[in-house]
Amino acid sequence: MTRIIDPTVRGLVWTKSSYSGGDNNCVEVAFGAVPAALPVRDSKRPAGPAVVFADSAWGGFVDAVKRGDVA
Repeated sequence: MTRIIDPTVRGLVWTKSSYSGGDNNCVEVAFGAVPAALPVRDSKRPAGPAVVFADSAWGGFVDAVKRGDVA
């Protein structure tokens, strides 16, 4: 299940994806911020919401992006 977290949550340490190519189509993740989950946000909208993936769902999402199933 995915949830949207409050963009005003403070204290998260965001890391830009190492796969970001400099074309401003980047995501940032906050590792260890939520137990068994991974918040992800658009780096162009740091004040915007973040989608929270369950650990088990993140790998499937990344694989779908790599296959081109998610644009």
